Amino acid sequence: MKKCFSVIAPLAVTMLAVTIAASSTPNFTGEWKLNLAKSDYGPIQQFAPEFMIRTIKHDDPALHISTHQKGAQGEVTTELDYTTDGKLSENKGSKGTAKWDGEKLVVDSVRDLQGNELKQHDVWSLSADGKLMTVNSHLTAQGGEFDILFVFDKQ
Repeated sequence: MKKCFSVIAPLAVTMLAVTIAASSTPNFTGEWKLNLAKSDYGPIQQFAPEFMIRTIKHDDPALHISTHQKGAQGEVTTELDYTTDGKLSENKGSKGTAKWDGEKLVVDSVRDLQGNELKQHDVWSLSADGKLMTVNSHLTAQGGEFDILFVFDKQ
């Protein structure tokens, strides 16, 4: 019996550690509304949307993002699919990767914007209570670099 316990106990501890590690990444599933008062569009404030709703289906590693927004360019809906394992994903007009960095999700993408390449580096995080999603976005284009802070409230 003692020999059996000495084999099972380490195995149980290992399984528990794997379960805890796997559950330490947040789940972004839900409908998220952009909080314009808390967000910061920096040097492109004039292009901030009137509203933005982001609907996310997150069944790790699958991540589907549907964004509907209205602004100066009219109403636009985009659909993006990634896997959080760092593999390249191709979407309409863009390609990129998503991967975990601890409890943060890092999404790197490249797209063509009117003949110019736009690179975007996003770092997603979720508040402890799961009601606030923050996306720190660094954009690089031919004209320079700038940062945008998106803050979303869970609906």
